Amino acid sequence: MSTTIPACPQCGQNNTYPDGAQYICPDCAFEWPQQAEAGTDAPEAAAAVRDAHGTPLADGDAVILVKDLKVKGSSSVLKKGSKIKGIRLVDGADGHNVDCKTELGPMLLKSEFLKKA
Repeated sequence: MSTTIPACPQCGQNNTYPDGAQYICPDCAFEWPQQAEAGTDAPEAAAAVRDAHGTPLADGDAVILVKDLKVKGSSSVLKKGSKIKGIRLVDGADGHNVDCKTELGPMLLKSEFLKKA
């Protein structure tokens, strides 16, 4: 078993610590299982897009917003609990890794504000 603790996959900070069978990042409150780090498919595990609860997301999934989100450049708000169907995973700028169509039009969202439906 390795004695080095990995950096947070969500924010990249090195302040992570083990807690039971999980690692926890105190900077962004992200938690992930230690078994994912021990796997042999490390590049694939790091590239996986996860929702606010750590569940892996895939293209075509339906998700629900866990927080009200203000739309940049507009006075509109995407409301908590809104369901979004048929997401597409992308490698977007600034952590915006989910491309979807909302009631306000097409948008890029961060997976940390979504949960799998």
